[in-house]
Amino acid sequence: MRKTVLVTAIGSFSAAAVIGRYKEEGYRVLGCDIYPPEWIVASEEVDRFYQAPLATDRPAYEAFLRKVCEENEVEFLVPLTDVEIDALQEWRQEAEALGVILCISGKDTIELCRDKGKLEHFLAPLKVCRTIPGQSLRRIIEREADKGYEFLEYPLVLKPRNGRSSQGLMRIEDARQMRMAAEWYRKQAGDYLVQPEIPGIIVTVDVVRDPVTETTVSLPRREHLRTPNGAGTSVYVFEDEKLQDQCRAIAQVLDIRGCVNFEFVEKQEREWYFLECNPRFSGGVAFSCMAGYDMPGNHLSCFMGRGIDPLGEISGQYLVKRYEEYRMGQKGGQV
Repeated sequence: MRKTVLVTAIGSFSAAAVIGRYKEEGYRVLGCDIYPPEWIVASEEVDRFYQAPLATDRPAYEAFLRKVCEENEVEFLVPLTDVEIDALQEWRQEAEALGVILCISGKDTIELCRDKGKLEHFLAPLKVCRTIPGQSLRRIIEREADKGYEFLEYPLVLKPRNGRSSQGLMRIEDARQMRMAAEWYRKQAGDYLVQPEIPGIIVTVDVVRDPVTETTVSLPRREHLRTPNGAGTSVYVFEDEKLQDQCRAIAQVLDIRGCVNFEFVEKQEREWYFLECNPRFSGGVAFSCMAGYDMPGNHLSCFMGRGIDPLGEISGQYLVKRYEEYRMGQKGGQV
């Protein structure tokens, strides 16, 4: 009997690569998304599709997962978005009771990665990479409001401490904009992190680590064009031993399990500043697959106890995402 994998949020950028690889490996692949199937191309690529409730509605979402997993004897659950990973943090015990393997890193690792401020404070003293120091926006407001924010060094970047996909990211160029941001912030929930802006190009690195064999593989790419949500659409895949050594060290101290992605700013050639770890597949994981390394397949291997493949030789190459129209209701319906 084929092993069953449930992949969530299959309307996301990484879904096609993930579903395609698991189908090629002979798995029975189920997919879910909050939108109806006729809105989601990947709904025609899975063996069975389910429309899911919002992951932020925890009781409904957990009941949905329980039902789908029980009815289909799901063995592996692969979430593709941060909001679902946050919800699954509280569902670990029930998943284990159902015999479902959550294909994500451990609870402590994810909690650390999802708080950008804590992550920077954790990594900085270890000196495994260059980090960008950050301060709480709330504390800056408390300290600098009376001074009119005139003595801060600009430009600055504001981002939610637990943000995702560049949502809520703001660039602050002067004290006037900071005053406006402070007024806006007083009406918001949650805290923001304030960091100095480091000019440069974004480098995303797909990283997969098997903690049992202590093996890590990483593949970087410079993202020349990106969507407003931070997904690369025109990239250059390359290898660099220095950067890959840094990624190996970061993955080890964070105790990463499976595939995640790190983001850096490359200020100048071979000078990288660590931005964040997204504890899931990157939106551009298909680029790594095209370049020659099976990130989705090796991710699953980390949860099956069979080790991961070595990287092999990867040549530097430009890769570009292409969008196509698709007629729903018949497979192979590009127009």
